[in-house]
Amino acid sequence: MTDKRVTSLDVAEAAGVSQSTVSRALSGAPSIGIATRTRVEEIARQLGYHVDRRAAQLRKGETGTIAIVVVGRAGEDPLAVSQFHYALLGSTCAAAAQRGLRSLVSFQSEPDDFFWHYRAEGQADALIAMGTSLNRPAWLNLAQARDVGSLVTWGAPFPELPWVRADNAAGGEMATRHLIARGRRRIAFVGAVDELHPQFRERLMAYRSTMAEAGLAPIEVLDATGEDRLAQGRIAAKTLLEGSARPDAIFAASDAIAIGVLEGLAQGGARVPEDVAVVGFDGLGSGVHTSPALTTIEPDFARAGQMLVSQALGDSGAGTRVPVNLVVRDSCG
Repeated sequence: MTDKRVTSLDVAEAAGVSQSTVSRALSGAPSIGIATRTRVEEIARQLGYHVDRRAAQLRKGETGTIAIVVVGRAGEDPLAVSQFHYALLGSTCAAAAQRGLRSLVSFQSEPDDFFWHYRAEGQADALIAMGTSLNRPAWLNLAQARDVGSLVTWGAPFPELPWVRADNAAGGEMATRHLIARGRRRIAFVGAVDELHPQFRERLMAYRSTMAEAGLAPIEVLDATGEDRLAQGRIAAKTLLEGSARPDAIFAASDAIAIGVLEGLAQGGARVPEDVAVVGFDGLGSGVHTSPALTTIEPDFARAGQMLVSQALGDSGAGTRVPVNLVVRDSCG
């Protein structure tokens, strides 16, 4: 003889509440108090009752899924996607799971792969797009797409697309003030600042204003060339070491550029941090393993994932800034 299936009515009777209260408590409805929710959840656990979320979602016309598209460079293998975006992807999937949602992840880099209509085709309730701003055709395709539905982006170069991004201004000021506090006065900024990199521009503007406030002259390398961020950093370091305004500190617009800067300084015979201190931005895990370990501005990845999911579902307004923190390591002395 099979055991009787436990229902929400059984939980309601055991908890001394109505069946509708059980439903609201287990769905996380804010109208239910913490004490009641805790009691209902404990009794449901004891009785072995599990909410049929799929059935509830079908009744509401929802899929219980969030689509996450990671935009890579054209011709780039998914394994070559930056550490930053893998960290952001992981935190976003975790945030979705905390809300009982599944994540449908797609890596896209070529025009034949571009697809944004997950909601229109009933595959997901919302879309989160993140990735490199250098794949302009991908972001342009998204900006021109129709029937995308609920959408939020991280890294899009087009301001008309709804976005969440790091508090770049606060981070830029934080990095520059830290270097000034360490006694550095010839502080250079390195990073490609153009329409594809709004986040770099925000960091640059904060650097400029902080330098001006301290009465210091800016030193900027904004046009470093190179096939990737590491190469850009190496070339920028070489340019700065050979120039007349040799810096005693460098604020790089990203950690990848900063790691290239460290390599370029070493090749040029400059000691870090004795001769030149270095700060990056992004909080890449690889920064722990550089020589010396890289000081960085790190966004709150967990909060970033939560903000992306919240905005994608329409729970918060557009244009959300993720808080950042200064992580001090050996590259600043």
